[in-house]
Amino acid sequence: MQLKKGVFQAQKKDGTIYFRSSLTYKSKHISLGSFPTEEEAHQCYMEGIFILSSDCGIKQYHPNQFHFLSFEKYVSLVNFRDNNIYFKNPIYLFSRYFKYYYDINTEYTFDVDDLFFYSKHKIMKRNGHMFVADYGMQINILSRYGIKNYAVPGRDYKFINGDNTDFRYKNIQIINRFNGVTKSEKNGRIVYTSKIHINGDYIIGKYSDEYDAAIAYNKAGDILVEKGILSGYQKNYLENLSSIEYAARYTGIKISDKIRRYSAV
Repeated sequence: MQLKKGVFQAQKKDGTIYFRSSLTYKSKHISLGSFPTEEEAHQCYMEGIFILSSDCGIKQYHPNQFHFLSFEKYVSLVNFRDNNIYFKNPIYLFSRYFKYYYDINTEYTFDVDDLFFYSKHKIMKRNGHMFVADYGMQINILSRYGIKNYAVPGRDYKFINGDNTDFRYKNIQIINRFNGVTKSEKNGRIVYTSKIHINGDYIIGKYSDEYDAAIAYNKAGDILVEKGILSGYQKNYLENLSSIEYAARYTGIKISDKIRRYSAV
C-alpha cells in the first residue's frame, strides 16, 4: 500500500507501528517528527511544505494553525528558507547575531561568534538557571562569560541595556569577578570587600585593589583549611599575576584578626 507523501512507516522494538514525517528541501533531507497515524505524519509534512513555500515569519507561528509541526521545527524551517542554513536547534540567523527561540514566548540573543556552540547544544532550564549538556556535564550558560554559578544579577554582573535575554558580549558587564569579593562605591571611592562563609559571612577586609581582595580571600581560606574549619573552598585564580608577584602580595596582605583567631570549638 502506497503511503501518503512525506510519510514513512517505522516500528518500535515492541512491535508498535508508527509513522515518520520528513521532507527534502534544497537537497537537504529534514526529519519533521514521529506520529501514531499516517494522516498526522502527512499533515505535518504539508505544514512543512507550506512554511517553505510562503513568507511567514517566526512571530506568525500559532498552535491553532500548525497542529502537528513543533515550534522548534517551525523556526528551523523558516531559518533554512531565509538563510540557506539548517540548524536542528530553533535558531534564526541575522547578520551579526542570532536568536535562539527557547519557546514560543521566549527568545535569547547571542553574538554570531557563539553560533557553532548553540547550533550543537540545546538550551535547557532548571530552577531558573539556563544550561547546556556538554560531555555529560551541565554547563551554566553564564560561565561562558566568566560569571560564577552563585553570582547575583545586579550585584555581580548586569545586562547593560536592561534586557536579561540579550547575551551578546557587549551587553554583559561583570562587576565582581572573584570568589568572596564585592565591589562598592562610597563618596566616589571604589572599595573591594572580601568575605568568606564559615557559619555566616565573615569580613576578611576591605581593599582598594580588586586583586588584593581576591588574594585576601585565598589567604583566609588557606588559614581556615589549616585549622580544619574549611575544606574544598574554591580559590581565586589571578592569571595576570606572576607567581612571584602573587607570593609577595599574599605575604603582605592583611586580613581580619577574627579569621586568624577563629575556632570551631
